[in-house]
Amino acid sequence: MSDELTGPAEVAVRTIRAERTLIIGLDRPGKRNAINGAVTRGLDEALNLLEDDPDLWCGVLTGGPAFFSAGADLAEGPGEPTERGGIAGIMSRVRPKPLIAAVEGFALGGGLELVLCCDLVVASREAVLGFPEVKRGLMPDFGGVFRAPRVLPANVAREMLLTGEPITAERAERLGFVNRLVDPGATLDVALGLAATVTGNAPLAVRESLALTHAEINGDESADWAASHAAHERLLASEDVAEGVGAFFERREPVWRGR
Repeated sequence: MSDELTGPAEVAVRTIRAERTLIIGLDRPGKRNAINGAVTRGLDEALNLLEDDPDLWCGVLTGGPAFFSAGADLAEGPGEPTERGGIAGIMSRVRPKPLIAAVEGFALGGGLELVLCCDLVVASREAVLGFPEVKRGLMPDFGGVFRAPRVLPANVAREMLLTGEPITAERAERLGFVNRLVDPGATLDVALGLAATVTGNAPLAVRESLALTHAEINGDESADWAASHAAHERLLASEDVAEGVGAFFERREPVWRGR
């Protein structure tokens, strides 16, 4: 196993090889792995490596032992979209190789949208998944508004999007979103075991199966992205989003005006 990504700038994503699997680790613990420009660049580099290296057949995305990700960094923003991955270096990426999420703690907002980009999900029994954006005057704009209803029952997706309240990983497992529900601290090991099973199969067959599954579930998302970006721009121009973000940083309840 070897560390791949190093450099003088902030190293917010680290990679480790485990045989034919690439472990991709978010590494901004002080910011609860919030997605900023460094995370975006790091994810893009890591996923480019996974795609381009013929000796790598599967990836595991983890946030570490305490939490997965709190979502987009409200102070810095997620940085510029990348050429191959789009927002956060992953949200609109066409991936030929499987990616498994290993979720400890919480995956919220953009953090849950990272999970939605993955093909399989291993989660701790204590993990929670949620879209708190409406509590800030925003909406999930990294694909969550149209991807969540594809993998969760429509009413559950609406509940999460409209209330801003999270659901437990145990509930998500019952609903078919989480593949493996495990004890806290075990997600990475179980995800690596699942990856070993995947990489024990014929790689071309796995990739063809994955491509057809992606096409069936997601199809052409261009219209979805256009509608999501337009809605997000309308919200950014509202008084409520300024109030919601301000209240978040001031640690107080927002006062909504509906304009």
